[in-house]
This record gives sequence, C-alpha cells and structure tokens, in this order.
Amino acid sequence: MANIWIKKPMEAYEADIKKSELKRVLGKWSLTAIGIGAIIGGGIFVLTGTGAYYNAGPALALSFVVAGIACVFAALCYAEFASILPVEGSAYAYAYGTVGEIFAWIIGWGLILEYAMGSMTVAVSWSGYFAKLLKMFGLHLPYWMTTDPGTAKKAFGEATRQIANGNLPTDKLQTFQETINNFNAAPEIFDMKIFLNLPALLIVLFVISILIRGTKGAAKANNMIVIMKVSAIIFVIIAGLFFINVENWTPFIPEATVITENGVSHSAYGYGGIIAGASAIFFAYVGFDAVSTQAGEAINPKKDVPFAIITSLVICTILYILVSLVLTGMMHYTDFNPLGKYPDAIKAPVAYAFDIAGQAWAGYIITIAATVGLISVLMVMIMGQSRIFLGMSKDGLIPKTFSKVNRETGVPTKNLMILGAIIAVIASLTPINDLAHMTSFGTLFAFTMVCVAVWVLRVKQPNVERSFKVPALPLIATLGILINVYLIFNLSREAKMYSTAWLLIGFVIYFLYSKRHSKLQKEGYGETFKAEKIPLEDIDIDIDNKK
Repeated sequence: MANIWIKKPMEAYEADIKKSELKRVLGKWSLTAIGIGAIIGGGIFVLTGTGAYYNAGPALALSFVVAGIACVFAALCYAEFASILPVEGSAYAYAYGTVGEIFAWIIGWGLILEYAMGSMTVAVSWSGYFAKLLKMFGLHLPYWMTTDPGTAKKAFGEATRQIANGNLPTDKLQTFQETINNFNAAPEIFDMKIFLNLPALLIVLFVISILIRGTKGAAKANNMIVIMKVSAIIFVIIAGLFFINVENWTPFIPEATVITENGVSHSAYGYGGIIAGASAIFFAYVGFDAVSTQAGEAINPKKDVPFAIITSLVICTILYILVSLVLTGMMHYTDFNPLGKYPDAIKAPVAYAFDIAGQAWAGYIITIAATVGLISVLMVMIMGQSRIFLGMSKDGLIPKTFSKVNRETGVPTKNLMILGAIIAVIASLTPINDLAHMTSFGTLFAFTMVCVAVWVLRVKQPNVERSFKVPALPLIATLGILINVYLIFNLSREAKMYSTAWLLIGFVIYFLYSKRHSKLQKEGYGETFKAEKIPLEDIDIDIDNKK
C-alpha cells in the first residue's frame, strides 16, 4: 500500500510543460478576468437570494466577510503553488507533487464535484434569468420546460398542503393555485409528469460550442462580458442606494429560528446562520481556483497566476459585501421565499429587488447583464473542469481520451464535449439548492487540502524556487485549514451526506482503475527521477502517450 503515496517529481512537471500542446495565450489581466468572470455571477446573481432567506438574513454581508477571510488563506497558498508548478490541474497537480498520488486523486475527485456542480448551478440560474428576460418582452416558456422534476414536485406538495390548511391571504392562495395548475398542465409519458429545465441544458451546449474553438477566442469573449458585468454591479450598488429601506436591516442579525419547508426543517439566522451562510455561498469564490486551472495556458504563469488569484479575490469580495447590503436593504430577506409571494425572486434576486422597488427599467438592465454575464461564469467553470480532467488523464488516473488536445485549436475537444453532455443533462433535472451546497463542499475540501500540501512542500523541499511565498506560512495554513473544515461542518446535512458518498465512490474508482493505470505506478517515474536524475531533455512524456 506504500506506493499509493508515490509523488510526481518536479522534473516530471517541467517535462510535461515542455510537451504540452496547450497554447500559452493568457496574460495577467486575462487571467484576472477569468477569476472575476467566475466569481461575479454565482455569488451576486444567484446566492444572495438563497443565502439571505435560508441562512443569514441581512447579515449575509457578514457571511461574505467570513467567506472572504477564509478564501484569503487558501488564495495565498494557491498563489505559492502556482509560482512553483505552473501547470493545469490546480490543487490536484499541487498535491501530486507534494503529498502523494492517493491524496492528489481524492483532491482531483473533489474538484470534479466542485466544478461539475458549479457549472450546473450556474446553468440553472441562467435559466431563471433567461425566463425573466423573455417575460419582459411578453414571451412565456411553459412551467414544465423551465423547472426540474424535484423542484416541481416539492412546490406542488407545498401548495397542496397550504391550500388544504386554509386561511390563506388572497395573493398567496392565487400563487399556490397557479403552482398546482402549472404542475397539472405538464405533459405526461406513461402517467409520469415531464419536467425539464430546457434553457439550462441549451446554454451548456452553447458554451461548449464556444470553448471548442480555442482558448484565445473564449478569453476575449470572457473579457468583454466581465467588463459588462462589473459595470452592471457598480450600477446596482449606486442605483440601489436610493431605494434602501433601513427597516429591512432591522434586526441586522435575525433571531435564530427554524425554517420548515415541505416538512423539512433546518436552523437559520443568528450567529450560526452567518457561518452557515458563509459555507453555503463559498461556491461564489470558486473563481480564483479556476485561475490556477489555466496555468498551462498562461504566458508567464509563475508571476501572473498569483497576481490574478489575489487581485480577483480582493475585487470581488468588496463587490459582494456592497451588493448584499444593498439587496437586503431594498428587499426584506423573507420575501426571497420560493414558496411565497415572489417565488422566482430566489432565482433572480437582484432583478426582482428592483422590480419590487418599482424600477422596472433597472430590472431590464440587470436581467440582461446577468443573463449575458452568467455565460462567462459557466464558460470558466467548464474550462476549469476540462483542464483538471486533462491533468488527471495525462497521469493515467482517468481514461486517456480526456487528455487528447486538438492540435489546431489547442483545446481538449473530446474532453469538453463529454463534460458538456453530462453537465447539460444533470443541470436540466436537478434543484439549484442541492447543487450549490455540494459545490461548496468540493471547494472547501480542495482549499483545505491546498493549505496542507503547501505546508508539506515548504517543510520537505524548502529550496524549491518560489517566485511568491506565503508570509507566516504555519499560521496562514493552520487558519486556512481550521476555517475551511469548520465551514464544511456547517453545510447542510444533505450536502455533507451526498459529498461524502461522492468521495467514497472516488476511493473505489481509484483502487479499481486509477491505481492500475497510473503512469507513476506503471513506469515508476518517481523512483527513476530520484535514483538516476535523468536530464530534462531526455524525458519523453506526451499527453497522447506517443514517443
């Protein structure tokens, strides 16, 4: 069992860099835009509503502060690793070279969860904004075509229960009756109601069609979208200030209580709700992790990747805090109830806040910006996922088809197409809240492992060249580990249960497939490099496994 801890030597990474068919086309500001492109979207346009209603209320701003502080520790560790190993694969690659293969595998498996669930969450949210955009122009998609089966059944059950209890205000009675009518109007196959989030499926396929054309073109599109998104966020902050009702902030930290929805209860609000909110919205910070997955396509990765990681994190944390304050000031946090007066507000919270304030014109601007802006989030998520698969495939831990790079476009085309198909189908059939929480688990798990791995490398290989070093590493790494683990334990029970099952499945796959196909296990690169110190020019490691 000792060989499951075999490490990939630094020389092997350098050989991989020389052999890589990925094109180095990304400068520091393009990398920063990738980070901002991923971060701004999921947090501001999606999770502000769910975080405020389900967890923290107006104190959501404090949740972003806690999450941002936790991210700083992990970001510094990521930055040091990126300055040492400028390769695709993110935390997976870092762990492979420092702790060992089994450790790297389980991190990679966690990253697969993080990016896959993140992509699906964004696709579902995009569907909500797209449906709202169509409604603004008088177009209405059928309920069954924009709703996943789980959400539809839960809403139908709650509406039926509420009407049966009676004594409902007229507006709520109408809302619940409409929900029942929408459910009954869905088409049937073999007496089974059909529900499918078609826009979520189609947007994933659209993004894949952009990505397979090449990274440079995708980066240009992302840069343009990021400029538009940041402008829209600044607009939200400034315009929203004029419609804040300070009473919505009172109490700023609501009294701890229990929310019951369709027979399922969970604790919310209070100081515990702030921490739970930080755990739930951690998905919003996956962006700077995505920067590190693009290191293999950076022009000057050892300097530019650390710069982009830290810069994108600082900018977006400030914007998150400001927007959450404005949003909860404009709209009372209880109005984000998906079974209440504004059932769609939880999917498109920022736009609905302006609608409720009587500023429909602002809603148009925000809805258009969010609809277009979320495309760049999805783009970065899928790019990151495909590069992690690429790195794991090059090492033999997953099938080699994921490491085949199209020589003309410089991207892993088959990899992208397979991932796109899986993400599209699952996104069209899964509730957004479950997806977001599982994404947070994958993110927090990866961040924790990076804090461990960078500390291990500093102790075991202190003389490795580092263009960026984490100051006071033992303190920073320890705080990063403790905070991230604490946030993991504050995720929903379902998220922890599903994610733990995912990790257990990962261990099974490792011992049944990955360990047997690992290049290090089969060819002994680690021992070869250590014993013989083969010159770099004699190393022949090709992603297509060709000599």
